Amino acid sequence: MHQIVQNLINIKDEINQNLSHSENNKMPKIIAVSKTFGMDKISPLIEYGHSDFGENKVQEAVEKWSSIKSNKNDIKLHLIGGLQTNKVKSAVKLFDYIHSVDSEKLAKKISVEQQKQNKNVKVFIQVNIGDEKQKFGVDKSSVSQLYLNCKELNLDVVGLMCIPPIDKPSDISFKEMNVLNNSLNLKELSMGMSSDYLDAIKNSATYIRIGSKIFGQRS
Repeated sequence: MHQIVQNLINIKDEINQNLSHSENNKMPKIIAVSKTFGMDKISPLIEYGHSDFGENKVQEAVEKWSSIKSNKNDIKLHLIGGLQTNKVKSAVKLFDYIHSVDSEKLAKKISVEQQKQNKNVKVFIQVNIGDEKQKFGVDKSSVSQLYLNCKELNLDVVGLMCIPPIDKPSDISFKEMNVLNNSLNLKELSMGMSSDYLDAIKNSATYIRIGSKIFGQRS
């Protein structure tokens, strides 16, 4: 068995062990964050049957995934990086999920493009949970308003997403996110990466984004 596939299995086993001691017993979807990795690393996971993959740059994803997506309908591609408005057309065409909606301007652009392409993309609203100036994401105080804006634009908002600050325990941010998500009655919650996904799952994450723990360190 390929080592990358074994890494994924090990992560699932670890999650299952933790879920057995938790009130939350639902296995989250694992997004294999394949950004910067070539198909030699990704193909073993596809052959194994894994279907959810994450990319953070639209152009790189278009070059890497367009032909594969046209031949494999079960692949679900997640945009997990910031999205510039001039890349929305390509993003809507390729991706199934956009995890980084953080402004009404971007939401409007996605809405218009969906209508043009007759395609429905599921979206997460990205929250700047640590109030960090350098990070993407909408302020916590503005989440509910952006959610209403997205609904008025007929966007399929499935949940919230965050990248917690590195200078405080992730668990604090994840608890805040869970409260925010519940306040909007959203079903999905995208949070947790290779270093903190178990804490995210304890706080009801339904999508976790795992890169290095599956693929190894990026060169």
